[in-house]
Amino acid sequence: DNLYTNEEMKMQNEGRKILHLPGLRVTCTCVRVPVMRSHSIAVTVRTKEKITVAEANEAIRAFPGCRLIEDYEGRCYPTPLDTSGQDLVWVGRVREDLTQENALTLWCCGDQIRKGAASNAVQILKYLL
Repeated sequence: DNLYTNEEMKMQNEGRKILHLPGLRVTCTCVRVPVMRSHSIAVTVRTKEKITVAEANEAIRAFPGCRLIEDYEGRCYPTPLDTSGQDLVWVGRVREDLTQENALTLWCCGDQIRKGAASNAVQILKYLL
């Protein structure tokens, strides 16, 4: 009815649920691309206070489970082929958003079976225990 796909609405609603923010304003675009294992996502993050690209990169570098890609095989972005078969989520192309103040845009790839489901469930269980 709203011209968004079921997958786009699922992504929006899951984010709200996971973050416990039912009023979170999110617009999602999902595109099905034939890859073996990994998903990719373009993310725009808007914050109350300005966060520089350098500060964001430092936080991503320090976050367990993420790998910041600044130069990997001559490129500054991950691909689904890079991330299949592992638990890390690769993050690259961190840059200032050109349309919103206090916003950054970035690109992420991660194995949908391991990090998106199985390994993620085990990590959450270990955390809760």
